[in-house]
Amino acid sequence: MSGRPPANRMMLAAFKARSVGAKKGHSLLKKKRDALKSRFQQMLREIVDTKKEVGRGMRDAVYSIAKMSWAAGDVSSQVLERARKPECTLNLGAMNVAGVYLPVFKMEKDGSRDISANIGVAGGGTVVQQCKEVHQRVLKLLVKMASLQTSFVTLDDEIKMTSRRVNALEYVLIPRINDIIAYIKTELDEAEREEFFRVKKVVDNKKKKAQLERKEQGLRDDAKTASAAANAGVIEQRDADVIF
Repeated sequence: MSGRPPANRMMLAAFKARSVGAKKGHSLLKKKRDALKSRFQQMLREIVDTKKEVGRGMRDAVYSIAKMSWAAGDVSSQVLERARKPECTLNLGAMNVAGVYLPVFKMEKDGSRDISANIGVAGGGTVVQQCKEVHQRVLKLLVKMASLQTSFVTLDDEIKMTSRRVNALEYVLIPRINDIIAYIKTELDEAEREEFFRVKKVVDNKKKKAQLERKEQGLRDDAKTASAAANAGVIEQRDADVIF
């Protein structure tokens, strides 16, 4: 059969080992896929909840800007003049989920770079601080949502790739290995049957040869016995003619 490995005990043992490894890998990949899907569903719920919180936070942020403009006037020029280094920075981390590293964004706040301390001293300082806190909470929610959505896309790609591997093992590789193992077993059984019939034929031929040899030996023995009896009769006839 074309494309088939040689049918012998060594190849059978090798493909049995491959079958065990493929089944173990299939089991591990399936568990990994299930863990990723569980995290995927959890992350989807977190994204929905975070989007709702962002919507409420943006509404509060717009309202806080209106309150600040009414209480302290337009302070945008003062903020732009004092802005030198960012108070909030974004750091990139990673989260391990079943061997998959998902990107995680974290917002770090440096209180020493606060530029709003002296804004609104003449009036509305408390409202300015409240507006700043509201916007920082919204910014934190936006960073969280961006982190979740980025991880969501990465996790979705990994689930698709893992599912393709599971399906390839389950529907292509493992059936192919099992088919080859069945083929090798069939060929070995056929070879054993042929060897059995060959040995049986050799034994039958030996038995027939032995029986033939015994038959020939019996014929030879009978011929010798008959010849000896004939010779003895001739001698007796010759002895009867002797006169003393």
